[in-house]
Amino acid sequence: MSLEPRIVKESFNRIEPDGEKATAYFYGRLFAENPRLRALFPPAMDLQRDRLFHALTRIVWSLDSPETLSAYLGQLGRDHRKFGVLREHYPAVGDALIATLRRFAADEWTPEAEAAWREAYRTAAAIMVESAEQDAAQSPPWWVAEVVEHDRRTPDLAVLTLRTAQPLPYRAGQYVTVQTARWPRVWRPYSIANAPRSDGLLRLHVRAVPGGWVSGALVRHTRQGDTVSLGPAMGTMTLDPDGDRDLLLVAGGTGLSPLKAIAEQVIMAGRRRDVHLVVGARTERDLYDLPDLRLLESSYPSLRVVPVLSDEPDSDGPRGPVSDVLERLHDWDGHDAYVSGPADMIRRTVGELQRLGMPLERVHHDLLEADKLAVPSVPASPSRL
Repeated sequence: MSLEPRIVKESFNRIEPDGEKATAYFYGRLFAENPRLRALFPPAMDLQRDRLFHALTRIVWSLDSPETLSAYLGQLGRDHRKFGVLREHYPAVGDALIATLRRFAADEWTPEAEAAWREAYRTAAAIMVESAEQDAAQSPPWWVAEVVEHDRRTPDLAVLTLRTAQPLPYRAGQYVTVQTARWPRVWRPYSIANAPRSDGLLRLHVRAVPGGWVSGALVRHTRQGDTVSLGPAMGTMTLDPDGDRDLLLVAGGTGLSPLKAIAEQVIMAGRRRDVHLVVGARTERDLYDLPDLRLLESSYPSLRVVPVLSDEPDSDGPRGPVSDVLERLHDWDGHDAYVSGPADMIRRTVGELQRLGMPLERVHHDLLEADKLAVPSVPASPSRL
């Protein structure tokens, strides 16, 4: 990937403070010049604009890491299939992007900057198109899944068990995007809460958040026998298949989902590894999956489940934010850590693990996914609106 990262970053720095206005201008320009493309997007565009800027930011700041960037772009290309995006749509998007950059980069926009951006977009689009077309030869753009069980654990939280019509490949720790019949073209990401199983069943932990279109529909208006659509599995917070270190799993709220899947994968692999699963919650009522976790713990002697409550001073166990109790629980030398939950909880926990001497390359999380959307203080890393 022969690009000019410095020039691209300098011009992007100029528009970052105006990201909200720039993305609004981009979509306005795109739809004005290509009205038929509007049908590919959801009715409300606020979140879509946030996602565009998030993706663009990630691409720009990954230009110095071609391998990482190519992997991310390939994933984007495959995921965009579910929106009906085709090869012929990319030039219109590129033209609108260049027009937006030209308007908002002001004095940083030079002929060299335009040439660098055009080459960067051409290269990125080629990777996305190639990845999408290769994927189309072997996988559907989305999977239809039947809800075989809908377990309402609390008024605002449900565990959904799904069966797809076709096998959906994924790894423990990944997430899928979900579309409901109630809100066509509106997709939201949710972590898969179990390791791959021979029966193909998937579980999702969903908390209905205020104003959440999809989360509200999944928790309050979905029943056994209903169907939903699932996008391809995404995310990099997965186990190293050759790793053998003991594990520290730190969950906040429904951030438990991918970490429970990782714990299941360790158990199913049959390789003895100590696993500490630290589950942060406000009160005992918020430990919505504790009975299932205790069953899992009883089946695998090397798994220890540690609930940590922040708002119950009379609790018998550890109290406080999960990041504040890690030092008291164990010596984490020689462990790999996986952290999932609200973005601020992830940041605090990663910082604490670094302070305790754990190398950053052994701390795994999906912070970029947690940052992508506005996350309330309880839901999981990619479990969202």
